[in-house]
Amino acid sequence: MIGERLQELRKDRGLSQEDLAKILGVSHYTISSYECNRSDPDDKSKVILAKLFDVSVDYMLGLIDEPLSFNRENRIVQIPSDFSDNDFIDVIKYIDFLKYKIKNKNED
Repeated sequence: MIGERLQELRKDRGLSQEDLAKILGVSHYTISSYECNRSDPDDKSKVILAKLFDVSVDYMLGLIDEPLSFNRENRIVQIPSDFSDNDFIDVIKYIDFLKYKIKNKNED
C-alpha cells in the first residue's frame, strides 16, 4: 500500500523519483522499489516522507484512508463515513452551539 500512496503523493507534488531520492539520500532505484512495493522505506524515511507530504504515517501505510495532516496542532474530528450529509450538518451545528455556550459562559 505504501508504494501506491507514495507514488500518488510524489506526483501530486510534481516531484520526480530523482527529486525524492535526493531528499531521502537514496537512489532513484530505491524510490522505484518503494513505489513498486518491492521494499519499504525505513522508519526514519517514513517520518520524513510524512512530514514532506504533510500526511500521517498511518495514511502512508494504508491504515487509514483519510490523509490527515502530519502536523496535528489542531484537534481533528473524523466524521464516520456512514454519516449522511444531514448528519454532518448536525455535527457542525452542535459544534457551533458548543462554541456559543463557551463564549457566553466566559462572558459571565
